[in-house]
Amino acid sequence: MKATVQPLKEITLTGKGFSLQPSVQSERLLELKFDAETVQAFLAGVAEWPVQALEYKSMLRFRVAQVLNQLCGGQLQSLLVNTLADRASGALLITPEGLDCVEQAEDMVKFTTAVAHLFGRSNYDAMSGQYYARFVVQNDDNSDSYLRQAHRVMELHNDGTFVEQDTDYVLMLKIDEQNMEGGNSLLLHLDDWADLNRFYNDPMAHRVMRWAAPPSKNTAKDVYHAVFDVDRSGKPIMSYIDQFVQPANYDEGNWLTDLSESLETSPSILSVRVPVGSFLLINNHFWLHGRDKFVAHQGLRRELMRQRGYFTHAKTLRHPKQ
Repeated sequence: MKATVQPLKEITLTGKGFSLQPSVQSERLLELKFDAETVQAFLAGVAEWPVQALEYKSMLRFRVAQVLNQLCGGQLQSLLVNTLADRASGALLITPEGLDCVEQAEDMVKFTTAVAHLFGRSNYDAMSGQYYARFVVQNDDNSDSYLRQAHRVMELHNDGTFVEQDTDYVLMLKIDEQNMEGGNSLLLHLDDWADLNRFYNDPMAHRVMRWAAPPSKNTAKDVYHAVFDVDRSGKPIMSYIDQFVQPANYDEGNWLTDLSESLETSPSILSVRVPVGSFLLINNHFWLHGRDKFVAHQGLRRELMRQRGYFTHAKTLRHPKQ
């Protein structure tokens, strides 16, 4: 389940404190790396604000963003805005050098918060009661969704399908990993999915369906929307997850199952290894994401952090219904 490696673009961007280049797996997935000196200067610059301060005072999330942008010569904000709005890319694997162990978890939260608030604002996460969620995947699990179930694939999906908040982006950080084999992140860009036109042009694609979440999501209200919409340029975007869509009848159920099978067997799926301390940041409208299964081990442990939210910067064009 791995896409063919594509040739790299002959473009590498180096700015103050960071570098950007296409990944070896796909020109669409860019690798953004911050040097250790910049990371340490950032942590020193925000040391007066513990994570609790960022939780209680949402304005401070934008101040830590400002600190990081200034350390990067004022170049970082426009880079993030333009990359996430660009249909040809819209995805970053971000590595802050020197943040690579679980003892630095709070520093990781600060850094990801700064990045996210340069182009947007993170939504309230009902699962955690904060603007971010931290959760652990272990060998044994009895939860009511696939999020924490280690021994099966978490199928490709978009986030925010069962809430009324706009969900323009998803940020996924790896805080810790012990006794892990497998479990790579899975990504699929809509424009690389061979069956996109087949499903988008089907009348079922635009039928309003019901979406409901299990109790662990702490969201009791159902929402209603179609699987497909369009962006400002008229290109297809998705809001889909197989676990939470509630088909009303035979036709809907079988169309959704066909769609799911097509997505899961796409040869264009990227299998991405994310190191501890690194994080993926994707446009949630034209990228789907999931997770491969892990090899069983009694000491298996992975801790993740999620932020998801909406674009606030004018250049990050959102689709007409937002």
